[in-house]
Amino acid sequence: MNIRSLTRGDGVVIGAAVLLFIASFLDVADCSGSYCGSADFPNAWSSSLGLGLGTYMIGVVGAALILIPRALPQPRKVAGLDMGTVGVALTVASAWSLLWWTIDANGAGAGLILGMIAALILAGAAIATPLVPALKTALVGAPRPVAPQPYGAQPPSGYGYPGAQQPGQPYGGQPQPQPGQPFGGQPQAPQQAQAAQPAGDFSPFWFAVPVARPLYAEDGSPTPIAELAPGTWYLAVEQRGAALVAQTQDGRRGVLQDASGIQRG
Repeated sequence: MNIRSLTRGDGVVIGAAVLLFIASFLDVADCSGSYCGSADFPNAWSSSLGLGLGTYMIGVVGAALILIPRALPQPRKVAGLDMGTVGVALTVASAWSLLWWTIDANGAGAGLILGMIAALILAGAAIATPLVPALKTALVGAPRPVAPQPYGAQPPSGYGYPGAQQPGQPYGGQPQPQPGQPFGGQPQAPQQAQAAQPAGDFSPFWFAVPVARPLYAEDGSPTPIAELAPGTWYLAVEQRGAALVAQTQDGRRGVLQDASGIQRG
């Protein structure tokens, strides 16, 4: 998974899921509560897999279902539902169950208290991330590009450029006049009319996307050919209305339909 495709809300989800998993190994209760009886509950896995798997782990699984689509080029569905939606539902179920376990316990241990707090944070972050702009910000900012070359520019060639030695020219000598050119004159430009044509208003530039966005084929096919990930610089080679024709680092070209919020290099 590309860490630059994660948002701040995803970071909170990951942290809360790790905390919830750790809490499952801590004391659930000191057995002084009425629900506990004579049983011993040193942790959620000691006496009942239902508590460990059915309460703590469904929150961890829910967090995984929320994060997995970040690494997939296309959304996947579980029983006809979006994976992220199922993940949010599981985190809410885990928080609801742990809340009532803690309320009902007369001697809640560190595992229950910490687990309930982690589950509530996890469910809250899962629900709020798509709604709160601050949580939708990229977890790791995109790096600045290092002096990108203009699109299509070639590095200087020839030894000692500029003033590189031309084929058939003595070392250290002066350029030889071409046939039909006066001695000491300047080279003629037969394509002057073509070179004098004004350039278009669009100039290629480097850019990075704030969140992962699909890149579609130039022929208008609805299937994405690639996914642009935050933290990677791409080259915009053409503008088509509000969309950009972008080129990936492996040379593929496609149409970025959503160019809002991009960072120009």
